[in-house]
Amino acid sequence: MREFFDFVVQQSDKLMEQTLTHIGLTFLSLCLALLIGLPVGILITYRPKVAAVLLALVGVLQTIPSIALLGFLIPILGIGSWPAIIALFLYALLPIVRNTYVGIREVSPALKETARGMGMTPGQVLTRLELPLALPVIFAGIRTATVINVGVATLAAYVAAGGLGEFIFGGIALNNPNMVLAGAIPAALLAVLFDFLLARLQQLRGLQLRRVALVFLLLAPVLSGFYWLPGGNSGGLVVGFAHEFYGRADGYPGLVQAYGLRLTPRLIDQNLMYEAIHRGQVDMISGYSTDGRIKAFDLRVLDDNKNAFPPYQAALVVRQAVLDQHPDLAETLHLLDGRLSDAAMTALNYRADYRHESPEVVARRFLTEQKLLLPPGRKARQGRVVIGTKIFTEQYILAEILRQLLENRTALEVITKTGLGGTQICFNALKAGQIDLYPEYTGTGLLVILQPPPALADSLKADRKAVYQYVSREFQNRYKLNWLAPLGFNNTYALMMRRGQADRLGIRSISDLKRYLDQ
Repeated sequence: MREFFDFVVQQSDKLMEQTLTHIGLTFLSLCLALLIGLPVGILITYRPKVAAVLLALVGVLQTIPSIALLGFLIPILGIGSWPAIIALFLYALLPIVRNTYVGIREVSPALKETARGMGMTPGQVLTRLELPLALPVIFAGIRTATVINVGVATLAAYVAAGGLGEFIFGGIALNNPNMVLAGAIPAALLAVLFDFLLARLQQLRGLQLRRVALVFLLLAPVLSGFYWLPGGNSGGLVVGFAHEFYGRADGYPGLVQAYGLRLTPRLIDQNLMYEAIHRGQVDMISGYSTDGRIKAFDLRVLDDNKNAFPPYQAALVVRQAVLDQHPDLAETLHLLDGRLSDAAMTALNYRADYRHESPEVVARRFLTEQKLLLPPGRKARQGRVVIGTKIFTEQYILAEILRQLLENRTALEVITKTGLGGTQICFNALKAGQIDLYPEYTGTGLLVILQPPPALADSLKADRKAVYQYVSREFQNRYKLNWLAPLGFNNTYALMMRRGQADRLGIRSISDLKRYLDQ
């Protein structure tokens, strides 16, 4: 618990910024829902047939998983504020429209008839009778919409819209419980606080409730303004970083240490970064040097001239107990030693990421071209091996290569558990015996898992062979985990820009970027 409080104190400025952004995002979408939902709810009270269809439609929208709704909106609206705002707006519509409709419909017909008999126009009946009497029910809908939006707004970080979800996504990627709690607890407290305050206000009646409702409607746009509070400056460049890259010692913190870079990035899911820079929604991203979209989208990888990023030779990390249990496992896996060059892995990633070929098809073609597959034959399966991966395309391809190779050449039953998340999640699963092997990178093993003293890390990371030997030895000594020989490619972290923009700005290296930002 003390570690959690220490983390909150250290990140207090960032936490306050994210909290204000979260509040602003919640109320901005709520304002849109009120502006549209209240009139729609009123109008459909006079059209019962339309009401049934419309309520069913907004009800269906409410049932769509939030991450799926964002996935649908991203191709239309891109990343950033708008997909998050629109998704939250759609989630807030149902309680507001439905409660407005129900509240007005439940006003006694006798009272309406009396009001009309006294000479009131339809507009007067609505504003002087129906809306005041329906206000408690309408306010209950607003209360529900507010609480829903506070919770769903954590997903805004998935599309670089900010909010408390940045800590949650970053904590999941880094397997950092303190970071997850730093985002989840304030989000939960905001939901409880807003629900409590609105519940108390809902208990008011008559003129008091009408006055409070008016104040709330005036206050909501003010709270929405928190979302547009200015952030830091990145020299006019819009920067998008993956959550894991931003928090890992071998990611952005390493750049700060080596180059003195000070950027204010938008944190975004790593699977969306390339599409964001291709669409021109960001100017620079963190990425991977063997990604096939570098060529497809004509990106320039900035030269890491101060070696901030260590070597990231890919290799398989396997539990020693599994190697001892299945002697033919190591023999089969060693067939891949050195087979995947940088160019080969980039080409495989290109076919999966850009040409949208499945990892299964990509892997089978590679194994066939390398003549690693034996003629098919029926084998009685004995024993089992579980392959894990992180959550990006290259790892999915490697998992398929391993699965098909092992199923073809051994009698082992092969199970794949793909998309396990960040490094620590895969590593912890391996240590716990939940998976038997997974593809890892030497630089990641060095700086994220082993975390040697800075002086030792600096002395090692310029030499690929030295990094591999160190992580191989330490993993065996500390964890009884075996690093097999490198697969052949080095997939290092990299900063990337669109080639045309980089040429215009004269940026070819990270040092050039630093000089540009300092101007």
